[in-house]
Amino acid sequence: MTSSARLTPATIALLLVPPLMWAGNAVVGRMMYQTIPPITFNFVRWVLAGLLLLPLAGWVLRPGSGLWAHRRRFALLGLLGVGLYNTLQYLALKTSTPLNVTLVAASIPVWMMLVGRLCYQVPISRRAVAGALLSFCGVVVVLTRGQLVQLDAIRFVPGDGWILLATLAWAFYSWLLVRPPAGGYPAHIQGDWAAFLLAQIAFGLCWSGLMTTGEWLWPQGDGAPPAIQWGWPLVLALVYVATGPSLLAYRCWGLGIARVGPTVASFFNNLTPLFAALMSALMLGDMPRPYHAVGFFLIVGGILVSSRR
Repeated sequence: MTSSARLTPATIALLLVPPLMWAGNAVVGRMMYQTIPPITFNFVRWVLAGLLLLPLAGWVLRPGSGLWAHRRRFALLGLLGVGLYNTLQYLALKTSTPLNVTLVAASIPVWMMLVGRLCYQVPISRRAVAGALLSFCGVVVVLTRGQLVQLDAIRFVPGDGWILLATLAWAFYSWLLVRPPAGGYPAHIQGDWAAFLLAQIAFGLCWSGLMTTGEWLWPQGDGAPPAIQWGWPLVLALVYVATGPSLLAYRCWGLGIARVGPTVASFFNNLTPLFAALMSALMLGDMPRPYHAVGFFLIVGGILVSSRR
């Protein structure tokens, strides 16, 4: 499918799940950054997700499955989707504010269009640009709580650079799902969502494992050695990030971009800060405000404008 495919109710439902799950992931990641090192958190998350997939798709790891003959392609997917994107996001949540992280992440549609144009010669339409601007305005309304003067208070820190790199990794990852390298992915693996994701996790854990080793061998910041504070909060957080943001969100994202393409699907990412704002409001006992509704309609308007034929 191309990015000009129409949005159906079923496709909209699929593409709403990832931003909802990832909003929860951002909230949980921020809550856990003092409980477990961020790179280690990502590694344990995907170990658990891989274990959950083994009963469904363990066959893909066998020597004759066809996975290892295409190891370079899956190693690249694992690096971008499992290794880099999630690691960089957790690093950003440790060193940057949620406001800055979500604001920078809202640039994903722009990077998606640029990657598609530069690497795959996909033209950028005026409608897509208009949709990107409209949707981004909705994000700004939510992040500033309807008061644009709040923009003056934004200060960028190193963590904002991590999330920017994460958005670039996600843009390349999404395009590789629908425009694979020459030869494509084995049909019997790509046709099985659990096997396709487990293949990525297997290689992604290799990359994430190397990063985790570096995190423990070379302490950051004040030089204090990394430590994990085990308890029910961490266990529950790991269960959530291993199921919702990992398995469910990645499954729905893959189905969604197969139907409408990466560019249109990327606009749904801009719902993540809106969902995150609503979750934070509920956690703080604060009811949604009028600016949430304004931001919602702007973001949805951007999605509709960009996806029309």
